[in-house]
Amino acid sequence: MDLAPHVYVLLFGAGLLGGFIDSIAGGGGLITVPALLWAGLPPQLALGTNKAQSSFGTAIAVSRYAQAGLVQWAEVRLAALLSFLGSMGGAYVLTLVGNDALKKAIPWMLLAVVAYVIASPRLGTATTRARMNAFLFSWIFGLTLGFYDGFFGPGTGAFWILALVTLLGQELTHANAFTKVVNLASNLGSLVVFAWLGHVAPWVALAMIGGQLIGSRLGSGLVLKHGAGLIRGAFLTVVLGLILKLLWPA
Repeated sequence: MDLAPHVYVLLFGAGLLGGFIDSIAGGGGLITVPALLWAGLPPQLALGTNKAQSSFGTAIAVSRYAQAGLVQWAEVRLAALLSFLGSMGGAYVLTLVGNDALKKAIPWMLLAVVAYVIASPRLGTATTRARMNAFLFSWIFGLTLGFYDGFFGPGTGAFWILALVTLLGQELTHANAFTKVVNLASNLGSLVVFAWLGHVAPWVALAMIGGQLIGSRLGSGLVLKHGAGLIRGAFLTVVLGLILKLLWPA
């Protein structure tokens, strides 16, 4: 796709900011998807290109969290595999039908998440007793949230973090690391479908990947330094931003 040089520079900046936000609390698509649409990419091409560039940033965050010992591969690998498969199905269905109904329902679901987190100030500050079997949790949320991420996407990280903290009793920092692994899997799963259908602009993706690698490294470094307090504040900010973005057209 032929874009002016300054557009590539701005997309690099969008990738950097998106990677920074995404590595802390998710929601980097708030920045990157509108940037791609602004650059003139059709919606399907913008979504596929976004999955390509965000996968690299998420991979950097996963690598840093794994090196810090925050990723427990034994507990996350099944959820990641199912998230990968679910997102492939979601992305394929997206190419066949619209997602207008979800656009109306998801903001209110996210608003409920925000209300719950605000009403629970100690949520995720320490590990608590699990309320669901980890195997069952992986099957239910791996497939459903994986499918959702491939089909629509906004708020996937928020739903993962809330489920991990409330149902598996994880502390916020570990829940964030778990979420990055399954998000990487669902990004890659949907990317396979988008790439297969030709919905990826390689040069645009490369410009944003450069920014993603820097932003993700900076953001994950802040998480490792400041922990749950930073994640909670960023989480609420990002989710409120998602709600406003989804409600704006209405």
